[in-house]
Amino acid sequence: MCIALIGGMDRLGKHYQEEAERAGISLQVFSSSQTNIAAKLRKADAMVIFTNKVSHRVKIEAMQVAKAMDIPVFMHHACGVCTFRNCLKCIANRQQ
Repeated sequence: MCIALIGGMDRLGKHYQEEAERAGISLQVFSSSQTNIAAKLRKADAMVIFTNKVSHRVKIEAMQVAKAMDIPVFMHHACGVCTFRNCLKCIANRQQ
């Protein structure tokens, strides 16, 4: 399973990766705007968007991709590791 994390803090990127590895999930982190982000997001099985650390343009683009590809989205204002861990648990429960 591959999850796209949009937003978050650059300094926590390593910790987000560690949490995903513990859960057995492949993680793509998009902490800043990138070119052709829509094409990269199409491969994700789920998306986590931290709304306090992402631009409106990137959030809108991610939501458009999620809607078109029927990808589940989990949005949270906080961007801590505990919040991300809870998102992973929700995604795992949804898959069962």
